[in-house]
Amino acid sequence: MATSHSLGADRLVSAQDLATYLGVPVATVYSWRYRQEGPPAIRIGRHLRYRWPEVQAWLDDLATRSLPTDPHRDP
Repeated sequence: MATSHSLGADRLVSAQDLATYLGVPVATVYSWRYRQEGPPAIRIGRHLRYRWPEVQAWLDDLATRSLPTDPHRDP
């Protein structure tokens, strides 16, 4: 079993943990969830949890979409 500070493959993180990791307010994480823009979440009772591999995949997708399509174009 993963320790509470481990970010192993089977790790579930809370909305607060995710917000802290990303450096955004927790309200932003909840807003992404409401607008279906953030990483997929799992509801466990009243709590939202995020699978760490899905968070990483979402971040990778954001990074890919953020890359310029024409490297010669000025930003």
